[in-house]
Amino acid sequence: MLTERRGLEASKSRSKIMVVDDDSDLRQALSLRLRANQFETIGACDGYSAIAMALKEKPQLIILDLGLPAGDGFVVLKNFQQYPALAGIPVIVLSARDPEANERRTIEAGATAFFQKPADNEELLGVIRACLQTGWGWGGDKPS
Repeated sequence: MLTERRGLEASKSRSKIMVVDDDSDLRQALSLRLRANQFETIGACDGYSAIAMALKEKPQLIILDLGLPAGDGFVVLKNFQQYPALAGIPVIVLSARDPEANERRTIEAGATAFFQKPADNEELLGVIRACLQTGWGWGGDKPS
């Protein structure tokens, strides 16, 4: 009974991260890495389900691919800004698209950070932790 209670308390304090990618293998691998680092994860495979899932689950952080069916990552970013419940959630874009052409555009669209696939695991985890600890999201100041 005590062990169950501790498990419930621990799960309540874990930050929830939504991973949005149409590649199920990548989504699953990233979710496994995040769970190994004590994060709770949920997933979405397209733009429409990303918005619906974010509204329902209210994650503390979102990792978003740009190349999605049913609304690409830019459409998703624009929609997140239109919902007050989602507007403050930090979004980290993780994409295979050319960073020179897309990094600035994603930041201007409201993303907190841009990583090109495959991302360095430790660097990505560092930015995730900084976002969650400082509340660094849209309109926030970058952590020092």
